[in-house]
Amino acid sequence: MSFGQGGPFDGPGGSSSSTPDWGALAEESEARSRRKRWMWIGGGALATLAVAGIVTAAVMASGGSPGGGPTAAPTASDRAAAQDDKPSFPEVSVPPPPNPQDYITDPKKDTAPLTPATLFPQKSMVVGEHSYPRTATATTKDCTAAAQGALVSSLSHNGCKQLLRATYSKGGVAVTIGVAVFDSPARATKVMNEGKPNLMPLAGGGVPSDFCQGTKCRMATNATGRYAYFTIAGYLNGKDVTGSETKAQQIARDGGSYAFAQITQRGKDQAAKAAERQLKEAQRKAGRS
Repeated sequence: MSFGQGGPFDGPGGSSSSTPDWGALAEESEARSRRKRWMWIGGGALATLAVAGIVTAAVMASGGSPGGGPTAAPTASDRAAAQDDKPSFPEVSVPPPPNPQDYITDPKKDTAPLTPATLFPQKSMVVGEHSYPRTATATTKDCTAAAQGALVSSLSHNGCKQLLRATYSKGGVAVTIGVAVFDSPARATKVMNEGKPNLMPLAGGGVPSDFCQGTKCRMATNATGRYAYFTIAGYLNGKDVTGSETKAQQIARDGGSYAFAQITQRGKDQAAKAAERQLKEAQRKAGRS
């Protein structure tokens, strides 16, 4: 029996052939294989990323770095030890530097040797551009023996302890400087204010014994600390000092400046030695602590 076109096996719009479409089946199988491969690749990538994230989180939590071994976080004792490793030095507490004025004011501090050699150590008196060779020095604890006129009683009444003198001469003029020592600045100031500067001139070394004896000479007095100082200046040939002449006036002013500088230097020297002792004592205590 034969079936013609339009038999019972024809579907609507379908092929009239009963043979399978092998090409279509092959394409469908290939498509399924591709979908499976992409699913495996995507899943593997996600798994790799997940593992990497877990490893990174573990490393960060341990305080280490990727690729390195585990590093322990510093403990409190470690930090304290690191701070203790810093070098430490003992503190040296040094008192304020001594005031040089105290060492020419307070007899308890003014204890350095006091002689013509320590007060007038230079062979010449140098003041600015002026220089005068020293001709003689002397010292006495009988202050009245180195004074004349009204100065004798002034020194005696105010308790003068010592009077040092030095004479300097150049160019036909000379000056004798006298430095009197007292127990207090008040007594030295009182002698200055009494205005009786009659110092006995000191002869020697080319300065005649009658220097400023019976002639007009320039005299002055001043004070600093517990010291009063005097000057008497004039001409070696006995010429009177007048208000218009300049040589005697100049050496008199230089003598006063030099006396003040020497007394002040005495205070500075003693203060410097005291400061050195203070520093050594502070260093000794710091080393012992």
